[in-house]
Amino acid sequence: MEDNEILPVLSHLYEKTLILQDTTQFDKVLYFYLIDSLAHIDYTAGIYAFNIMSPKNIMGSEYMRWRIDEEKKGDRAKFPGFINWLKENHPAKFVVLPSLWQMIYDTEDPASYRSFRIVPDPDSRKPVPADFFYAIIDEFFEPEFLKSLYEDASLSTLFKTYITTC
Repeated sequence: MEDNEILPVLSHLYEKTLILQDTTQFDKVLYFYLIDSLAHIDYTAGIYAFNIMSPKNIMGSEYMRWRIDEEKKGDRAKFPGFINWLKENHPAKFVVLPSLWQMIYDTEDPASYRSFRIVPDPDSRKPVPADFFYAIIDEFFEPEFLKSLYEDASLSTLFKTYITTC
């Protein structure tokens, strides 16, 4: 277990905090997708670090099953379209989004969630490298990104524009 390069990745994720943020003031849909992305990171790293039937991975899998129905509720279902709309209509905002959101929701990118795992390249049989996890974790905790999630902030305002016009 000491040689497992993914265990420090999980520690890196678990040491992050949102304590300085008032997440109750985040746009509800953007917050859902923030937490959802962190759960996908945790689940994907977890299956590399631990046996698939470990309690940690079983609990993660149960959350992932629940979120399938949750993402279809209300404006949450519009989020993937919003990311593609940003790419076309606000490219400067799109390129500063966390790369996981760009990869997963951009319809032109082959990356996807498969069996709840992050799969950057469906044609590759190589495991996702630890450096990839570090990078995507850090992007979700960038102060400017977190500020953009507040209900009156830039990303939230663009999301509201998208759902009222598309």
